[in-house]
Amino acid sequence: MKQILPLLGRLVSHRQSLIALVVLLAIITHLLLRFGLGYQADQSGVAMVDVPLLLALAASIPLLFDLAKKLAQLEFGADLLAGLSILTALWLDEYLAGALIVLMLSGGQALEGWAVRRASFALEALANRMPSVVHRFSHGQLEDVALDDLAVGEVISVYPHETCPVDGIVLDGQSTMNEAYLTGEPFLLPKAVGANVISGSINGEGRLTIQATSRAVDSRYAKIMQVMRESEQRRPRLRRLGDQIGALYTPLALGIALLAWGISGDPVRFLSVLVVATPCPLLLAIPVAVIGSVSLAARRGIVIRNPGVLEQIATCRVAIFDKTGTLTYGHPTLTDILVAPGMVREDVLAWVASLERYSRHPLAVAILAAARKESLTLSDAEEVSERPGEGLKGRVAGKRLVITGRGKLQASHPESLSRLPAPAGGLECVVLVDDTYAGLFRLRDEPRLDGRDFVHHLSPLHGFERVMIVSGDRESEVRYLADKIGIVDVHAGQSPEQKLALVRKATRDAPTLFMGDGTNDAPALTAATVGIAFGQGSEVASEAADAVVLDSSLARVDELLHIGRRMRAIALQSALGGMGLSLAAVGIAAMGYLPPVNGAILQEVIDILAVVNALRAALTPRHLSDLPQ
Repeated sequence: MKQILPLLGRLVSHRQSLIALVVLLAIITHLLLRFGLGYQADQSGVAMVDVPLLLALAASIPLLFDLAKKLAQLEFGADLLAGLSILTALWLDEYLAGALIVLMLSGGQALEGWAVRRASFALEALANRMPSVVHRFSHGQLEDVALDDLAVGEVISVYPHETCPVDGIVLDGQSTMNEAYLTGEPFLLPKAVGANVISGSINGEGRLTIQATSRAVDSRYAKIMQVMRESEQRRPRLRRLGDQIGALYTPLALGIALLAWGISGDPVRFLSVLVVATPCPLLLAIPVAVIGSVSLAARRGIVIRNPGVLEQIATCRVAIFDKTGTLTYGHPTLTDILVAPGMVREDVLAWVASLERYSRHPLAVAILAAARKESLTLSDAEEVSERPGEGLKGRVAGKRLVITGRGKLQASHPESLSRLPAPAGGLECVVLVDDTYAGLFRLRDEPRLDGRDFVHHLSPLHGFERVMIVSGDRESEVRYLADKIGIVDVHAGQSPEQKLALVRKATRDAPTLFMGDGTNDAPALTAATVGIAFGQGSEVASEAADAVVLDSSLARVDELLHIGRRMRAIALQSALGGMGLSLAAVGIAAMGYLPPVNGAILQEVIDILAVVNALRAALTPRHLSDLPQ
């Protein structure tokens, strides 16, 4: 019972879903009574077989009330004709037809309601990532207290793999923290005594003692949540394809029906026109095309969270990219090994990789991968130490190695600074062998191989007029990437608030497509016309996005562009073609040659043709991408 009550509560809060469920059950019950048990309608009154359908029509009263409010506001959509058709079906005792229209109308509205509520799931995911309790030191002992009770200046402990609850300074311990969700920086950052930590980052293997520098409500993470909340409230309202067509079709069909009634003086003419003018191609064909395209996208590794964006993505004219994990792979790779005169490159790499095997620093993975790629033989290391501020030290093949940074080298071996190459973008580490400068390793988060081709084909083949990078990363890194893939419009060092402002401004000028993968991208994903999240690294970004590309591939984004354009074309073919046939039938009915019952049958034939054509959207076409192979 405890599990059933919350479920019922959620159903009641989603009125359209509840109506659609009731109507569906009513239709199934009617069909079972009529064809399963052989009940027939009684001409003298309401038969048992019709009772479920009458209940279904009664369930449409809230929908009809909403349509009446739209009519009072002079909003003429496709659903207005559906409402008039429900009343007409009730007048003509066509209960089954009326119930089917109620099911289509409520089901479509339920889908729209789900899409609108989806943004709140992103806020919920943001909140769920933060711990509700913290491990606070009190009189030398740890105690668990509520996060909201933590004050500035108090000291807490953050265990391995926990989420840091507040902004603070490390007092004791050594670890790494993943801040990519918040800052856009692609690397795990080492944390030692004196280092700043930010709320929402994920701790690595070590335990840290941290002094809070802000309360939870004032932390960086809380500010991102506030920006996300504001972004959700100001989410752009998409005008759906069916609404655009219905705004023209509904007054036209209704005008013809009234004109036929006025000229002939026969109300049956009005009913005949209205029945055959029911916009089923809009209510059926477009959702069928959308659902088919959602299925096709899923088979290509693309999860569509908001089906409405399939109608909008082909209209986007501004492409906005985050950098890390979107245009790059999201992890460092070794790009350059610059060795001192007299040193052998392969020897230096083998020595460094041998020592890095014992390090938990994020750059160690990239160096070891480079050594494996060159099939180098690694040696055992001895006397390994990695103390905060001292770099990585050890003895390999009888040689004493120190792996450190340019800044730390100035304090320990200032005489070696003059031998170092000039600083460049990306990360770097300096190698000392027997206290002598031996080489410098440069590492970068490299661009995706298909990045340049993807960016360059957006304008000529998909009609994009502007391409931007909006990143929280450093200016040098973003510029390096932009030059590599050919993007001129660059915005680096952007906070989530600044990203949101840029996306909002761009969206006011033209429909936008935003692509990102981190929590810091969530507000921008929500504010864009279409938001695409990459991979499954951030639950918050995935919840905020309209679509999720599971394998983080730009080629999949290109496929989604084609799926959306193809869906829109098939939906328009089905809807406009079906409604064109309906208008031809409307003309026949207006002249008195098509009685209501025959009109209803003809309309069903037209609906079937429109739906059959719409089903093509689920089929995989021969070519779903125009990127170079």
